[in-house]
Amino acid sequence: MKFFIDTADLEQIKEAAALGILDGVTTNPSLMAKVGIKGTDAVMNHYKLICDIVDGPVSAEVISTDFAGMVREGEMLAEIHPNIVVKIPMIKEGIKAIKHFSTLGIKTNCTLIFSAGQALMAAKAGATMVSPFIGRIDDSNWEGVQLIEQIVNIYGNYGYDTEVLAASIRSPLHIVQCAEAGADIATCPLSSILGLLKHPLTDIGLAQFLEDAKKFA
Repeated sequence: MKFFIDTADLEQIKEAAALGILDGVTTNPSLMAKVGIKGTDAVMNHYKLICDIVDGPVSAEVISTDFAGMVREGEMLAEIHPNIVVKIPMIKEGIKAIKHFSTLGIKTNCTLIFSAGQALMAAKAGATMVSPFIGRIDDSNWEGVQLIEQIVNIYGNYGYDTEVLAASIRSPLHIVQCAEAGADIATCPLSSILGLLKHPLTDIGLAQFLEDAKKFA
């Protein structure tokens, strides 16, 4: 499974990259605003800074909802760096835009996926990735991880190359469950990634080891 970090915070991205396990980044205008990045030029420059840190896909989201606007923004974003993946919403105009970009060789991430049918449409249009939001599905009293399993099975049935990117990850457990379900990628906050390092028995074992080591000092 590939690990992406879902943020626009450069320090968090650097910290995740320093672990040696970071494969990419997802971000959006809301995450940009959280770190004080506003205005088209500033956002474009920030994407470039992220690409300079991470040697992997960087999802950059369009804000238009019409075909022409998404194409215009997407082409601008794709020019920033070869690692840019244009993030497109799961709407009818978005499917048209994904098909357009696929013919140009521009990578896309179809976001706001909440059903297997939506994921199937995105794959048929040529999306590079799809982003099912499992945490939000859990919030509506359904099992988000089950959607990951459905999409993975459908793509396997028909040989689609579209990668399943589990989004809206809320915990380290979500990451493990998505890995078990066959997700290609998990995108999550740094806290969830770091949470995978923790286990109380590890802490107990290390404390015992250090205590025993004092006997040989």
